Amino acid sequence: MTNTLAGSLPLIPIVDILAFGWFMALWIGYGVFAERPNPKRPSAAQVMHDYRVRWMLRMLERDNRMADVNIVFAHMRSAMLFASITILILAGVMTILGNLGKAREVISELSFATGASRELWEIKVFVLVFIFVYAFFKYAWCLRQFNFTLIFIGAAPLPEEVNAHERKDYPDRGARLMSRGINAFNRGLRSYYFGLATLAWFIGPLFFAIATVWVVAVLYRRDFHSVVLQTLSEQVPEPIKPISG
Repeated sequence: MTNTLAGSLPLIPIVDILAFGWFMALWIGYGVFAERPNPKRPSAAQVMHDYRVRWMLRMLERDNRMADVNIVFAHMRSAMLFASITILILAGVMTILGNLGKAREVISELSFATGASRELWEIKVFVLVFIFVYAFFKYAWCLRQFNFTLIFIGAAPLPEEVNAHERKDYPDRGARLMSRGINAFNRGLRSYYFGLATLAWFIGPLFFAIATVWVVAVLYRRDFHSVVLQTLSEQVPEPIKPISG
């Protein structure tokens, strides 16, 4: 007899609970691992932060900051695109609830799929909903922080007005502000990867666990061992000299 959670809650097989726990542990664990700075294993986000510091230093040298504003706008357009797509995905996921019987029928025809009750299917759909709701909130917060960055750039002193404290402090604060927005964007994008892994849960808990490991492996390679990261790290920007005068 399958071990299940009894009581007023829907009957959920233990293997599905373990698969979901594995999924959450890897998602949260990888997020903490990827976002914790470590000089011995710099990630793409960490290397790009160094470039942002250099960008903000150059920004203080310019009278016209339209190029800097356009860079932020380019990031905002990407975030707005993903926020819009997330809403469409949520609408699509919600329609599954109205056609749950047809969806279960399609999956049940697969010879390797594991059968599941209607209640468990509803739980799986709501997990998908929560994942993409989380992604939407991250993209919305990302856009808010990019707006803050625009104000920060607009308030930056002109080259002839930069004092010694601002030469040292302003670029670092600007880079950190931009990086916080990028971190929120990355968390939203990471939700997409783990949302795709969750689709494997509809086939079976074992496929769900394997898909989660595969997603983490893909993310790890792209964050720490990609060709793009190697290219960026070939000439990691060194702190440039403060603006003269």
